[in-house]
Amino acid sequence: MRLRIEGGTARMDGPSLCVSCRHALIIHGSRLRDEIIECARLSESHNRIRFEVTSCNGYLNQCHDTLRGMEDVAWVLRSDPKRNQVGFVRAAQLKPHERYVLPDDLY
Repeated sequence: MRLRIEGGTARMDGPSLCVSCRHALIIHGSRLRDEIIECARLSESHNRIRFEVTSCNGYLNQCHDTLRGMEDVAWVLRSDPKRNQVGFVRAAQLKPHERYVLPDDLY
């Protein structure tokens, strides 16, 4: 019988999550061992990471756009009953009160 254990020992064969995280500041020196990683999600006095990170609940992939960034480039479907028109408008062209603005706690 084969057992599968969820959340068991982490695999150490890949790079640290910090390498691709939007919150990480990574500084490399001239030698391979010269590396400083600081996390913007941690408090100011405890933000230096001294080990390879395999799991992080504050991880945000820097390759993916933020919710606010996606909202800015989105097209919004609008209808104008006076002119009998329906069409798409760029969200950036709308006035703030015409846009649906996502709450800040989602970012």
